[in-house]
Amino acid sequence: MSQPLMPKATAVWLVDNTTLTFDQIAAFCSMHPLEVQGVADGEVAVGIQGLDPVATGQLTREEIERCEKDASARLRQPEQPARMPERRSKGPRYTPLSKRQERPNVIAWLVRYHPELADAQIAKLVGTTKPTIQSIRDRSHWNVSNIQPQDPVTLGMCSQTELDTAVQKAQAKLERQKAREAKEREKRRAENLAAAEAAGMPSTQPAPEVPGETAPATDDVAPAEPAVEPQSEAQPEPEVQPQPEAEPEAPVAEPAGEAGSSGEPRPEDVFRSQ
Repeated sequence: MSQPLMPKATAVWLVDNTTLTFDQIAAFCSMHPLEVQGVADGEVAVGIQGLDPVATGQLTREEIERCEKDASARLRQPEQPARMPERRSKGPRYTPLSKRQERPNVIAWLVRYHPELADAQIAKLVGTTKPTIQSIRDRSHWNVSNIQPQDPVTLGMCSQTELDTAVQKAQAKLERQKAREAKEREKRRAENLAAAEAAGMPSTQPAPEVPGETAPATDDVAPAEPAVEPQSEAQPEPEVQPQPEAEPEAPVAEPAGEAGSSGEPRPEDVFRSQ
């Protein structure tokens, strides 16, 4: 049996408020019977205020009454349910001051070796903010030249179990997203085929093969003649562009030997007459 809290104060209260024997009180408080007798005589635990074990949940009123009726019985503490650890409230993880300078290195390691992790998961693992993670992703962090990737488990920023759980969740989310995209592509393809069949266009899918039938040999089939395109209607004659009119030629000057009717003497005639 475990020892009660503040055994002397509990013994003082039991001596003053119950009719239990000194042996019963001594067995419950892990004390000697003579020491309990000294408490009753006022020689031991002088000035100590009694502590009610019923109020603190160490005893029940029924248990005390049972032992008061039977002097050979011993007090037993009630079974206490296992105390579950308190769940931590949602929010960023607390990072000690001595390890906060290592936080950019941890973020760089997670971004490099686990790119499937979302910013929210990294922020929860390391205890940082999304702007800091984005600045390390696009290398715009003020101290990017000195950042060296380091394992968060080695630095004690998170446990290996927490890291594995986050990675598994991220991979499962990525697989679900890929399956959803493939399903959407198949659905869109089926809609396009249905629309093509409704419009009378031939389907692009190959026809299913019937068992027992063989496809005809390509050598025995004559090549199809090229389709002759129908002659189009007579095209209109091209318009004749009007040619520009020729400019009138300049009048040719008459030679000097053929004098007109001006009557002026020519220089050679004057020379001959002399």
